[in-house]
Amino acid sequence: MDEISIEALEQAMDEKIRPELSLHGGDIWVEQLKDGVLHVRLLGQCSGCPSAELTMENVVNQVLKENFPSLKQVVLVTGVSDDLIQQAKLLLNRRKKQ
Repeated sequence: MDEISIEALEQAMDEKIRPELSLHGGDIWVEQLKDGVLHVRLLGQCSGCPSAELTMENVVNQVLKENFPSLKQVVLVTGVSDDLIQQAKLLLNRRKKQ
């Protein structure tokens, strides 16, 4: 299998996916690329959109798999990341101390 780089994926997203998402106030973030499986998170207005799965199928999957045939799967990450939870806890603790 051909090696896929994050840089190449980011370039494809910059050119072909992000402009489409930005029309709707959204963006995309790469969480992880491991063993040919790309984990991404939709941001902005796209993050909570009821059509997020359709966007993944019709925009993200289609573009990336056309450009990177060796890509096995693109997975949409949902929920709150551990980092974000930790940041929220720090903010709440600071407020309690004030």
